[in-house]
Formats: sequence, structure tokens, C-alpha cells
Amino acid sequence: MATRKKDSSPRTGSGASQRQLRVGELIRHAVADILSGGGVHDPALEGHIVTVPEVRMSPDLKLATVYVMPLGGHGTSDVIAALDRNKKFLRGEVAHRVNLKFAPDLRFRVDERFDEAERIEKLLRTPAVQRDLKADSDQD
Repeated sequence: MATRKKDSSPRTGSGASQRQLRVGELIRHAVADILSGGGVHDPALEGHIVTVPEVRMSPDLKLATVYVMPLGGHGTSDVIAALDRNKKFLRGEVAHRVNLKFAPDLRFRVDERFDEAERIEKLLRTPAVQRDLKADSDQD
């Protein structure tokens, strides 16, 4: 019996299958299209441009964790609350756009990778790291 190697990269979650990744990407596109087209009429969302960098699917494809980030990173709690309020509508729209046996439940989370990338960038600019990088390049 052949075994299939699973992807264990931190971005896609541990062991995400190709099907999970493919369905997650379809749902990401559907949610992004709905939000960019102004499909959700909520005052909390009207002042924000929301990006959807990733959707992670559960192994049974019944739960989609949608990672979102408002442009500029402002008002994240308001955006998450608005998306949660409109979860039923969004699930119905996703069901129309993505051909699945069951429409997954949607769970919205703030994508904190942007904050992590900024933290790493600040660390790389510190004098101690710059000194170490300069010393390392002088040895070459």
C-alpha cells in the first residue's frame, strides 16, 4: 500500500492534503471576491479594504478558517465581528460559487503573519544584527 507524503510547512498547516489546499484556495477566492465586490452590507466593513491571504480547511472540509487582514491593519476586531455577524450570508454565497457537497462553516481569524514579518524586519535592522551581518560578509 502506497503512502502519500504530506506537506508540513507552517504556512499551510501541518499535513494539509492537496484537496484541502485546493478547496481552501477556491474558498479564499470566493470570499475575497464577495468582500471586494461589496457583497456584504455592514457598516463596519464599508470603511475597510479586507485582504484574504489564506483559508485553511479541516481534513473533512467542513470547517474553513478564513484569515483576513484589513488594509493598514486598523480595526481588525471590528472587521472580525462584522464578518462573524454575516457568516450565514457568506457561507451561502460561498456555497453558490464553490461546488462542494457541503458548504463549510466559516471561522474568521486575523492573519498575524504581517505583524510577525514586521517584527522580524525590525530585528534585522537592529545594530547588533547589522554588526553580525557585516562581520559575516567581511569573512567571505
